[in-house]
Amino acid sequence: MLTLWLRSDARTNMRIDGSVVLITGASAGIGAACVASFQRRGAKVALVARTAANLEKRAAPGDLVLAGDVTDDAFREHVVNQTIARFGRIDILLNNAGIGLYAPSWSAPLDDVRRMVELNLFAALGLIQLVVPHMKRQRGGMIVNVGSIAGKVTLPWLSLYCASKYALGSVTNGLRMELMPENIRAMLVCPGYVSTAFQDNVLSGRPPQKIRDARTFLISPERCAEDIARGVEKEKRTVMSPPSGWWFVLVSRLLPALVDAQLAKIYHSLEQH
Repeated sequence: MLTLWLRSDARTNMRIDGSVVLITGASAGIGAACVASFQRRGAKVALVARTAANLEKRAAPGDLVLAGDVTDDAFREHVVNQTIARFGRIDILLNNAGIGLYAPSWSAPLDDVRRMVELNLFAALGLIQLVVPHMKRQRGGMIVNVGSIAGKVTLPWLSLYCASKYALGSVTNGLRMELMPENIRAMLVCPGYVSTAFQDNVLSGRPPQKIRDARTFLISPERCAEDIARGVEKEKRTVMSPPSGWWFVLVSRLLPALVDAQLAKIYHSLEQH
């Protein structure tokens, strides 16, 4: 059994080398970049996504590949049981799997909304509830939930996606306080505009062309993954990637009517195309 686990004190960073990391949505985008980032730091990784072939490309010798649907209760139990059986522990749970929906709140098909919330919130929560008892026995660990800057500022072309990420952020904040005596940390990640296939894989709809064409604040999945790994090492509460996203959040708090008007203008430009 692996005897090294995450430890920290006031003088040192959290240790990733030798730890066991379970990553969902690990076959592409931010998840795949996180796999590589944690592997470079010496972690043993359990990779989870729907397609085994895509996961095999990311896995290093000794890693564990688990292909299936994380919205399925039985598969989540299988993931946790197999990871514990292989490595003896789970030090970091990285809930990254998610999906979007470009549709107005007042007309979005409720079946699509349920599918999105099932993956973005309930699958993550289900894994948390399975993993935390193991972390409590270990007396330590970290839950990392990948939200979005859209979980800090509502974007009208993604309103219901934003709601699911707001909820995930609230769960993360609650976990941090609930598990503090157990030496279990909780970190929220808020990516901004990351160069992935997210926009092409949504359940339905499309973003405003201005958003699709935006490049000013575009970052790579690798940059985001490095921000996440460094956040784990430093035991951060929240990682904004890129950090400049905090300015957007700040302005939205200080000047909400102005930000609402500008976002509405961008959103309604979609109707003219």
